[in-house]
Amino acid sequence: MAKILVIDDNIDICQLLERFLTKKGYDVETTISGKTGLEMVKKTFYDLIFCDFKLRDMEGRDVLMKVRETSPGTQVAIITGYADVKIAVEVIKNGAFDYVTKPLIPDEIINLIERALASTKANKSNTQTFTKATNLKSEKSTGSDTNSSKFLKGTGKESKKLYKEVALVAPTNLSVVIYGESGAGKENIARTIHEQSERAGKPFVAIDCGALTKELAGSELWGHEKGAFTGALTEKAGQFEVADGGTIFLDEIANLSYETQVGLLRLVQERKLRRIGGTKDKSIDVRILVASNEDLRQAVSDGKFREDLYFRFNEFSITVPPLRNRQGDIEAFAYHFLELSNDELNKKVFGFEQQVMDIFMEYPWPGNLREMRNVIRRATLLSDGGKISSAALPPEIVYARKFNFTESPSEGDSSGKSKPKLPLNLKDAAAEAEAEVLRKVLEEVKYNRTQAAKQLGIDRKTLFNKMKQYDL
Repeated sequence: MAKILVIDDNIDICQLLERFLTKKGYDVETTISGKTGLEMVKKTFYDLIFCDFKLRDMEGRDVLMKVRETSPGTQVAIITGYADVKIAVEVIKNGAFDYVTKPLIPDEIINLIERALASTKANKSNTQTFTKATNLKSEKSTGSDTNSSKFLKGTGKESKKLYKEVALVAPTNLSVVIYGESGAGKENIARTIHEQSERAGKPFVAIDCGALTKELAGSELWGHEKGAFTGALTEKAGQFEVADGGTIFLDEIANLSYETQVGLLRLVQERKLRRIGGTKDKSIDVRILVASNEDLRQAVSDGKFREDLYFRFNEFSITVPPLRNRQGDIEAFAYHFLELSNDELNKKVFGFEQQVMDIFMEYPWPGNLREMRNVIRRATLLSDGGKISSAALPPEIVYARKFNFTESPSEGDSSGKSKPKLPLNLKDAAAEAEAEVLRKVLEEVKYNRTQAAKQLGIDRKTLFNKMKQYDL
């Protein structure tokens, strides 16, 4: 039986709610004093508290803040006689579950209680998941690098297989080719290999080969001497020198020009480099890890990548599975990114509505972990405490099927024939998705425009105009 406390200096309100809610099967206690109510909270756990915004001895917002400190698991609903949107927004931002205005309407009270109790139940589940996600964090680097603190190891079937291979190759000095789609976490795997090797604590240098132009690649990788070319006003150590003794990670290796590949082959064979404009070779001790989102064997066949260089690098290969194939890790990754977003944005969003988690499970995540991180950061920014709802997600995530993101172009039906791609007007699809979100939220709040506008993060005027636009 749910336990409810009513704090209101109007004794008639207290008696009315006590009689009504008791008949509905709830265990109800009342008090006309905010201070007395707080003392009761210290002694007894209440699932929900109804508190008047204007009490004789203190304000409802102060009661709310104290309850949050004393009993974080208790939901608080503020009662106000003022139909003031500013008050509603303030109390919601301060952590209130919801607010009701006088005169109290029985159906609204029951609806609020049911939602609050359902939210409490879901929060317990989300808290367990959040704790699980926190415990899944990978061991952090002992160096000054902060990127490793943003990395979470998965524990699903595919992840276990992946980290088994990492643990196998990390202690060796083998070069490794890491395959995986863009955003799948190839650099994090490279860092893990480095941190689990004897080179841990030594430099780890990551280079995006796709960002290296043909003209600057040599200078960036090998370094140059003063006066080696126009603009070389000082000498510069290349990234291989910087990584000496440690590990260098070459991301999207296939993007290097043919000339740069020739210089890289010499370095790999002889373990020596010569700066541009220099006359002396320098010996280096660097472990090389490379990554590619395309099959390097195919790149060799296409004449884009040197075969001899491929065989030098391909002493061991690892494939990082895409996020859509790591269903067992999606929830943990989501909570991990939520924690990072809360820290970054100074927010206090503590979970996801079940519908959001269902959407995450069904969405194919073409951008993988990088896309999920961005989606959750955006949703966290748009959410005012509580849990992230589907209204905070981009339409292309919520209505992925309408945007044709759930099928890759190569996928076909059971007969093996490819499915024709239906023409899609992006503007119309976005409007349709927006209309569906509006309709869903309005139905949830029984067309209470104030509540709908709050949940959607827009003002009432904007909501009214959109309702008129979509004939809602």
